[in-house]
Amino acid sequence: MEQAAQQRNPWWWIPTLYFGQGIPYVVVMTLSVVMYKNTGISNTDIALYTGWLYLPWVIKPLWSPVVEMFRTKRLWIVALQLLIGAALALVAFTTHLPSFFQMSLAVLWLMAFSSATHDIAADGFYMLALRKPQQAAFVGVRSTFYRLAMIAGQGGLVALAGLLIKRLGDPHAAWSVVFFVLAAVFLALFAYHQWMLPRPAADQPAPESGNLLREFVQTFAAFFRKDGILVILGFLLLFRLGEAQLLKMAMPFLLDPASAGGLGLSNEAVGLAYGTIGVVALTLGGLLGGVTIARFGLKRCLWPMAFAVHVPDLVFVYLSSALPENLLLISATIAAEQFGYGFGFTSYMMYMIMVADGEHKTAHYAICTGFMALGMMLPQMASGWIQNMLGYQHFFIWVCFATVPAFIMTALVKIDPAFGRE
Repeated sequence: MEQAAQQRNPWWWIPTLYFGQGIPYVVVMTLSVVMYKNTGISNTDIALYTGWLYLPWVIKPLWSPVVEMFRTKRLWIVALQLLIGAALALVAFTTHLPSFFQMSLAVLWLMAFSSATHDIAADGFYMLALRKPQQAAFVGVRSTFYRLAMIAGQGGLVALAGLLIKRLGDPHAAWSVVFFVLAAVFLALFAYHQWMLPRPAADQPAPESGNLLREFVQTFAAFFRKDGILVILGFLLLFRLGEAQLLKMAMPFLLDPASAGGLGLSNEAVGLAYGTIGVVALTLGGLLGGVTIARFGLKRCLWPMAFAVHVPDLVFVYLSSALPENLLLISATIAAEQFGYGFGFTSYMMYMIMVADGEHKTAHYAICTGFMALGMMLPQMASGWIQNMLGYQHFFIWVCFATVPAFIMTALVKIDPAFGRE
């Protein structure tokens, strides 16, 4: 029985593990925005306080050694899934409290911390439980089921909330039901993975070392001694300066009525246009981006991909100016913007892989992702206030101007012409 558990077919657990990894991230980053918008919270407060929820991903590299040192990755995964399920149920219980906004934010921050830690454990477990050829073979499966979690969250659950709001007449009650459904899903994942996850012999706590703190500091110091570190940090922090602000305000813009400068879409329409069609286009763009870099290398692709990420932001300038009512047209324009974002963002991911390459590649990649998250968190926190000051039309024009630093950093980075090319 133990031997069977160690050699369990990856198809039995990788899809569910990465679907489970995607759901809490979508809840924290997207569903929380829609929930607060539906319940009358201002854009300024939504952006500022949900922006703070990015912090666990920013500082994730600082506590990743804790996951390595104590117990097994398998135990971390199932324990955190139980905790996330409990947190989802707690959010459901907060929806009718007088201090709903503050209490739900506190629980969501706990969930964000748990989700970021779950990411560390899941990605480490993936490398321990699979042989090298299997790791390469299942990369696409990982990303596919993570994207399916985005569709289920941004598409299905947003639409479900909209239907429940119409049925119940109370957005607080509707979102309570949605979060109870999510809690049930996560408790089912916990039970399933407790039984189904393999038990690889290599999944053991890291041996205790008196020099652990020194090694940890040395690993961080090595990252900041890299050649051209200021340009590297500038690129990681500024490449998504405009896009980060757009992403945080996209949902409120789609939901707000025309009198407030928005498109006045229902939750169901937003779930279809942005949460389903948009995510499919994002995924297809990412797949094409990976193939393109493998064919031509990162250096040749970087400029075209920088334009692919940022030029389609003009779509939102058009939408906020014309305020079209045709859902097909709105969906098509959002799909174009998301496809460009997915295609171009591949270059950013490959740049992080290039920067991390070397003796401490796992730790250095984690540090890169921390700076990536910081580059999202800070602009997003300010985006609601900026939108409130400018209105949607001028806000999206501002977003386009905010992409200029990304092009400046693209001109400054140095890339090996052969990197990324097969």
